[in-house]
Amino acid sequence: MFVAIVEIVLKDEKKDDFKTWITDSNKTLSKFDGFVSRRLLESRDGGNRIMVEFKDMESFQKMHSSPEHSKFASEIGQFMAQPPQRNFFQVVAE
Repeated sequence: MFVAIVEIVLKDEKKDDFKTWITDSNKTLSKFDGFVSRRLLESRDGGNRIMVEFKDMESFQKMHSSPEHSKFASEIGQFMAQPPQRNFFQVVAE
């Protein structure tokens, strides 16, 4: 399994709108082959991360290069106080 953890800093006034946007955009992204999940996480100190899980890196890359993802990438900036920081992982044991 392939996992992306994206550290994000949301604009305070956009946090509720972002939660709705994540849920709505997941409806589209979940249709991609290899999609497992995409969730918004919040830490105890209020920090946020997005966790994206795909069957493998190839499935993730295919989704990431799609017109649907390009549309979402153009929309996400309105919610962010700074650019997202991405980290990628391969699950090696369960």
